[in-house]
Amino acid sequence: MTTGPGLPAHLREAKRLLAEGRENLRRRHEQGAPGVEVCAALADLFDRLVLELYQAALDDLGETASAACANRVALVPHGGYGRRDVAPYSDLDLMLLIDPAVAQQVAPLAQRLLRDLFDVGLVAAQSVRTPNETWRLSRQDPIIWSSLVESRLLTGSVSLFREFATDFQKRSRRAAAALSERVTKARRDERLQYGETVYLLEPNIKRSEGGLRDSQFLRWMAFARQGAPEIQALGGAGILSSADTAAVERARQFLLRLRNEMHFHAGKANDLLDRMEQWRLAEVCGHRGEEGLLPVEQFMREYFRLTEGVSQVVRRFLAATRRGPRWRTLLAPLVTHQFEREFRVGPLHIQANARGLARLQTDLTRILHLAAVANLYNKPIAHATCEAIRAAVPNLPDDISPEAAEQFISLLDQPARLGDLLRSLHEMRVLEKVIPAFSHARCLLQFNEYHKYTVDEHCIRAVEHAGDFASDQGPVGRVYRHIKRKWLLHLALLLHDLGKGYPGDHSDVGSEIARTVAQRLRLSPADAETLAFLVHKHLMMSHIAFRRDTTDDQLVVRFAIEVGSPEVMQMLFVLTAADLSAVGPGVLNAWKIDVLADLHRRAMQHLAGDAPAANSPDYIAARQRQVLALLPPDEGGWYERQIAALPVSYLFTTAAEQVATELTHLRSLNPGEVIALGSYQPARGAVEYKIGTYESITPGVFHKLTGALTGRGLQILSAEIHTLADGLVFDRFYVLDPDFNGPPPPERIDEVTAALRASLCDNPAPPRFRRLWKAGEQRRQATLPRLPTQVRIDNHTSDRFTIFDIFAADRSGLLYTIARSLFDKNLSVALAKISTHLDQVVDVFYVTDQQGQKLFDEQRLNDIRRQLLEEIERFATLEG
Repeated sequence: MTTGPGLPAHLREAKRLLAEGRENLRRRHEQGAPGVEVCAALADLFDRLVLELYQAALDDLGETASAACANRVALVPHGGYGRRDVAPYSDLDLMLLIDPAVAQQVAPLAQRLLRDLFDVGLVAAQSVRTPNETWRLSRQDPIIWSSLVESRLLTGSVSLFREFATDFQKRSRRAAAALSERVTKARRDERLQYGETVYLLEPNIKRSEGGLRDSQFLRWMAFARQGAPEIQALGGAGILSSADTAAVERARQFLLRLRNEMHFHAGKANDLLDRMEQWRLAEVCGHRGEEGLLPVEQFMREYFRLTEGVSQVVRRFLAATRRGPRWRTLLAPLVTHQFEREFRVGPLHIQANARGLARLQTDLTRILHLAAVANLYNKPIAHATCEAIRAAVPNLPDDISPEAAEQFISLLDQPARLGDLLRSLHEMRVLEKVIPAFSHARCLLQFNEYHKYTVDEHCIRAVEHAGDFASDQGPVGRVYRHIKRKWLLHLALLLHDLGKGYPGDHSDVGSEIARTVAQRLRLSPADAETLAFLVHKHLMMSHIAFRRDTTDDQLVVRFAIEVGSPEVMQMLFVLTAADLSAVGPGVLNAWKIDVLADLHRRAMQHLAGDAPAANSPDYIAARQRQVLALLPPDEGGWYERQIAALPVSYLFTTAAEQVATELTHLRSLNPGEVIALGSYQPARGAVEYKIGTYESITPGVFHKLTGALTGRGLQILSAEIHTLADGLVFDRFYVLDPDFNGPPPPERIDEVTAALRASLCDNPAPPRFRRLWKAGEQRRQATLPRLPTQVRIDNHTSDRFTIFDIFAADRSGLLYTIARSLFDKNLSVALAKISTHLDQVVDVFYVTDQQGQKLFDEQRLNDIRRQLLEEIERFATLEG
């Protein structure tokens, strides 16, 4: 890109005009100009500049070549630029439509124009094509076709462009079916790439579902079917209603203005509505918040409700225009049967006949019965029937009859296509007639870095994921299939997060919502209590499994007592797994399932008494004897002492042969020596590092080991710190290595184990931590309001340890800072559990004093809490 004094005068002037024009339009935007108005004015600005540069390039070709090109070339904006809803920093789609006779003369013209546009500061996606080439490429590539749908002539040969446009329209109408299918597939693929649902918490306002691309998609379909790229043409053809076209236009106006704001603020193209932008835009749009809702949550609810409307219009359009093969139409009557004289069950869907439609318009019970029948047959409800229900919902009463309640429970009892049907009922506003709290949850974002979806979508997905467990061959699937009253589990999942967006703890609010719903559905008192318990305690099992020492049998006993029955324990186990799975892809992994399943199994043993407890003395002694039998004779009893001191979690999660091998390595240790071993654990998707030494080697073993690991960019998932017999220290760490996808190579493990040994033997300098930023992460950390650091102290869960729960913004080296601080306060860490939710961490430490005792002095505990908060904040300030 040529800059400075070397730039020709006409390009310097064009560059000045572009900057001045953008600045003027930015001011108009800030004064409240509608998005459509600003976009059109931007298109006018770009038109002026492109015309001037094109004419200058044309003049420089020479008189003969210039005259030939002027009469046989058309300069054609297309795509967003052709549509005139171009954003401030969008690329410009430009085509030089040419007569084949001037192909040679046009080449230098095209090169010059592209270079000059770039030097001025405009990015152009430019092509040079003949009319025949244009159509051939359009037939092959739906992206090219859809962009050319919205072409206009900027300058050049009017006759060439008119001939092209007329021919393009005619050919498109003739090939409408094939083109529509290809464009629909391309749009579906794009939605999957940028988010398969409207309810993503960081959507792309152009490409995610319900975004600008969906309104453009409808324009393209209107062109293919009606010959004009206007959504109103679909309304005129009776395909979309006036309400549909109005909903699309409202969203388009909102999104265009939003996109202009994002581009102007960034000074470049930006279509990603990330958390930082959401926070800023909520203020720009004047949202002030209310009790239970942040301004950003209000803003995103408005965004989701508008884009949800567009998404539903697109789905209705596709359903109304979808055509199957002719043979299917001919055979359908032969494989369709009538059900209850009101419904017809066909090969693809279930639909209401005229009599059924009449009853659906006034009877919630029949609507829910239809959904239950559709679930029984595992078929969707036909589009026309859904549209009739949608129109009828506003006139339905708010009360729910006993028969309607019975039908809803019947629907919930079958997992077949329950998630899809609940989502359809939600979209048609039927679900909130049964569960009014779903109206509040609609499109409700919770501004945190944990959930990927809005509250309503997350709850429905949780039910959907529970149903998927029916075919799962693992422990969750086995338990799910064993649950007899699945409707109660599914109802709890549907309600579990509906307490969000209100003042107070969402679990407490959710419990009250559950009791209200139980009353509406006329549940028995016992079922109502179970429902309220599951909703109120839906985080309990996850909290215990991932933040507490589950080898503490007393903790498991108290957990089992609080749950109270095997049936509720089974439901809570599946509910926890489904809740995690519905948070986002990959959140529920094999390791988490194993941890939850182990806790479930041990708690069930206390409730059902049908198997020996894994932590019972007899069971532990048998395991210890199994390991000892694999070891060589030992006259001094060293192996027996160490096996007796081994942590139960290690004893039962490690193969007996491996335990024996590692004890053999430890047996060879002398004071002052360190053994460090590393191995990849596929089930966890993590590397396990084990370190053996004697506690006399150096003070502060734990924090030095954490420094060695995090100093090499490793993310610690969990840590166990154990002092065995004779002063032997045996520590285990599970870590993620961001430098490798999957198992790290042997040389990497050797590098880390060498660093672990050096951290204890060589007295190295304090570690330096990597600064690894994701795209936009530095600006995100600097701008977003951080959730406050919290230090909570739990002296009730464990009989042996004081537990510190530390909630803080994630920073490389944070764990080392906390561990070093605990060491400086003369505290001994026995167990650490670390969990990270994108940019928030929860670090849990089981500690004692130097005498191995719990901390009971309230003043000392308060001092430790205050000092930890100060040191974490100081570390965050230094790192920031």
